[in-house]
Amino acid sequence: MSYVEILILRRLRSGPAHGYELRKRVEQTTGFVLHNNSLYPALRRFEDAGAVTKTAEPQQGRPSRLVYTLTEVGHELLHDMLADLPADQAADDSEFLARLGQFSLITPAERGAVLDARTRAVHQMLAHTETMRDLAVASRERWGALVTTELLARYTRELAWLAELAELAAKPETDSDPEPCAEPGPRARFASGPDPASESDPELGS
Repeated sequence: MSYVEILILRRLRSGPAHGYELRKRVEQTTGFVLHNNSLYPALRRFEDAGAVTKTAEPQQGRPSRLVYTLTEVGHELLHDMLADLPADQAADDSEFLARLGQFSLITPAERGAVLDARTRAVHQMLAHTETMRDLAVASRERWGALVTTELLARYTRELAWLAELAELAAKPETDSDPEPCAEPGPRARFASGPDPASESDPELGS
């Protein structure tokens, strides 16, 4: 599982949707361009797992389109994915931010576990970057030294931010806390593949 699956399930949590609508929900709330070749295989996997059901919705003069609905199993799966940040994904900005943006859906203890995983990953990246910076300086690699120095500053700032988040995340949600309307989503540069405008959508009969 990856952040793409989290984005799909999270948007289905807002209500049933057909494929095109689901793509637009993800794009509008995260800025992430979701392609059909990522969306529909994921939906098939979710359907096989019992996390999603699909029903045919008739359209006048056009083929029926499929509407996807999140099941109770899907709600549980979304929760479990949000509450877990595996060590091999913790250094990935997209994986971390997809979970962070939905902290209202998990418990304070689960938030703490996600933040701990990210903090460990940032410490590891910091130590590795320090080594690279020292090598760049010793080799008089000016630009390498500039890049690694900037990365060190970013990692140091993030560690301070993560400490602040840990304090905030330890507090229970209250009724006055708004439901997040948008994740601090993975940046569009992580997406690859053809322009979605050029793709045919099997749910629209195009």
